[in-house]
Amino acid sequence: MRVNLFWWVTLVVLGLSGAGCGGFMARRMAQAPNTYPEWIAPEARVLLAVDSRCLTNFPARYVNVGPPPARLRYRIVEPGDYGVEYSATNWLERGRAHFRFSFRTQVPGKSTGFSGSPRGTVLLLHGYGMSQAVMAPWALRLAQEGWRCVLVDLRGHGRSTGARIYFGVQEVHDLSQLLDELSRQGQLVEPVAALGESYGAALALRWPAAEPRVHTVVALAPYAELSHAMLNIRHEYARWVPQACVRAGLNRLPSLLQTQPGEFDPATVLRRTPVLALFVAGDEDKVAPVAEVTRLCQQAAPGSELLVVPRATHEALAYFFNDLVGPVLAWLKQADTSARRPSSFRRDCTLAPGRE
Repeated sequence: MRVNLFWWVTLVVLGLSGAGCGGFMARRMAQAPNTYPEWIAPEARVLLAVDSRCLTNFPARYVNVGPPPARLRYRIVEPGDYGVEYSATNWLERGRAHFRFSFRTQVPGKSTGFSGSPRGTVLLLHGYGMSQAVMAPWALRLAQEGWRCVLVDLRGHGRSTGARIYFGVQEVHDLSQLLDELSRQGQLVEPVAALGESYGAALALRWPAAEPRVHTVVALAPYAELSHAMLNIRHEYARWVPQACVRAGLNRLPSLLQTQPGEFDPATVLRRTPVLALFVAGDEDKVAPVAEVTRLCQQAAPGSELLVVPRATHEALAYFFNDLVGPVLAWLKQADTSARRPSSFRRDCTLAPGRE
């Protein structure tokens, strides 16, 4: 399975016209990623080796959400011993870091003490242009520790429908409707947590402001401002796309999606409604740099913490399991407790000396 950062090559399918590039770019930014052909994705810098057939052991389910109407596909991974094993390799190619992460699992899993009584519910939110499959390693690993995990294809992604995406403004309501469906089925166990990566992390950070059932968040490589992330992606993946057109598209995007400027930015949301979160940044992340993730953490609710993972790029960060599993499990375990003690593997939301 290839893990691609899909954002920018998808925006030039039809070409750019100088006079109307702002409107064109805004429409491409908002277009559902699953409507683009796969061949236009850039070369993968991260390879995820996991048997996608393992997900067939967890039946696909659907829920209708909206407005605007969409149908979300999701799966429930129940607590069990899935025998998750992990290995990683990395190499340099044309001066850029590439990674391969391999996961082995045993499905169906063996029953554990949590199989009939989960610790709580964790929703796993994937990045832009991806699907629930890329979060499967996290679902299986967390389920192994007793959590009921919910994998979901976000609006306009994977096998879910929806003609447009809204960069979190609408998606948080979709996710709340998914919680409603889980509750109707008797499958929503509190505390509820959200673990998201990149675009999914941005959604996770804004969700508690609209959804009191979400107790805590784990945000892997969240961007602070959508415009910064898109310009950074252009720089990393498609420098030949005129920067002026990208900026013009970003300026037109709020009116296209009928919202106010700044509403796509997690920084704006956290200033208005701080949430409790574990923030994770990659030391080599060029899309959501450490300084931006640190700033988000400083705007979050008291008790939020920051973990910086050495050598991790934006695309690879979520799979640095040796660095992440311990802190994430500890954070989730404390999700419904009022007392929080400093941990040796984390630090508070301050920028380490020497970082820019």
